[in-house]
Amino acid sequence: MTLYRDKGVVIRTWRLGEADRIVVVLTPEHGKVRAVAKGVRKTRSKFGGRLEPTNHVDLQLYAGKGDLGIITQAETIDRFESVRADPDRFSEASALLEVVDAVSPDGNPDRQRYEMLLGALKILDHAPAPLLVPAFYLKLIAHEGLAPHLDTCVRCGLSVPLVAIDFGEGGTLCGDCRRGRPLSEAALAVMRAILGGGLLDALAVFDLEVCAEVDATATAAVEYHLERRMKSRRVMEKA
Repeated sequence: MTLYRDKGVVIRTWRLGEADRIVVVLTPEHGKVRAVAKGVRKTRSKFGGRLEPTNHVDLQLYAGKGDLGIITQAETIDRFESVRADPDRFSEASALLEVVDAVSPDGNPDRQRYEMLLGALKILDHAPAPLLVPAFYLKLIAHEGLAPHLDTCVRCGLSVPLVAIDFGEGGTLCGDCRRGRPLSEAALAVMRAILGGGLLDALAVFDLEVCAEVDATATAAVEYHLERRMKSRRVMEKA
């Protein structure tokens, strides 16, 4: 087995046997890694609470012959205490972790995806914003080459008025070509800012109606491309 070190964000865990746990970590150098933390559920475990979802950690691992490595050391870099102490922030963080887990293949390094997740968690910990998760969703699908076209009607090429968006069509539609989801002018402006270099301006938007529309649209876009429901987001809708 090969011994290596890397940093990472813990995105998911589940129990293995009576004392162990499988930990899924997004790392910059090795991509999404699945590894066993032996004895982590014992009261006197040396890992303690270090290997919990959202934690940013420094790891030493053995790469095994199969799909699972073995974690031999884990040191906390950041626990994002404000996120962990606030149920609403933790729900938002769970939405970030869920989508990253869904789009990240095992063992395929993507430093930008890792830095996007880490940056979003830092913002959530220090200055949460209503549009943080939907902005992350849109930036993530853009990073995967799936950004919706927002400048003109994807059917006829007209630039105004754009009143709807259809992810199967690839973007926005005018009044004559409309199908898919209705899209207000304000929500379209925010989405353009997110994808066009105005992220900080978008995160400063607190209009509840606009935020709800952008959130629903971004979630629908992710679900369309992943062909799965974002469970963490749907739970928040019911709360």
